[in-house]
Amino acid sequence: MVVFGNLFDSFKPDAGGAFIFMYLLLFMLVWMLGIIIERFASIFVIANVNADRFMAEIRKMVQAGDFKKAINLCKSAGKRALPRVIMSALIEAERRELIDFRAVQNALDETTLEVMPELGKNMPILAMIGNVSTLLGLMGTIFGLILSFEAASAGGGGSGDELAKGISVAMLTTLAGLIVAIPAIMGYAFINVKINAIIEDIDEHSVKLVHLLTGGR
Repeated sequence: MVVFGNLFDSFKPDAGGAFIFMYLLLFMLVWMLGIIIERFASIFVIANVNADRFMAEIRKMVQAGDFKKAINLCKSAGKRALPRVIMSALIEAERRELIDFRAVQNALDETTLEVMPELGKNMPILAMIGNVSTLLGLMGTIFGLILSFEAASAGGGGSGDELAKGISVAMLTTLAGLIVAIPAIMGYAFINVKINAIIEDIDEHSVKLVHLLTGGR
């Protein structure tokens, strides 16, 4: 608890210069949390769907020739990624008497290209926050060590308080940088795994749907 007490004290202007790095890292922390919350809401609530069960229903409707019902099922899923992509192919297939492979494939590709940037939104920024916060912590470490060396060299060794303050600045800014960086990197990795899983579902079921609609032609 003493460590966290010192961590909060380092936000004070008299904290030996550490407060500059601490406020920068606080900004990074708030930014990182905002992105992670937004991405979790988007990926795990809006974009997520049980792909196998959804496509099993679509397959039954397509085999029965009921494209309108299949399209309505996709619409009922809202902005979820896989239903949006599948719906584009179903709409293209419904309006043609003779289903054209290229037209269906182009519709799938176009919608997939629209969906993928939405899934990966802000992910590069999240990775950047993880890297930059580590570097900010390192800068604070170097700054604290400089303060310590200056205190040690002043007047034949300097005062113990100044030396201790420099070391404290070095350690606390390192700790703060890691507190921001570790959740950012873990959040990036965890969300990215889910994004890749959604993209794989889109690729797999798009190919299966084209095969189903065109009869393997």
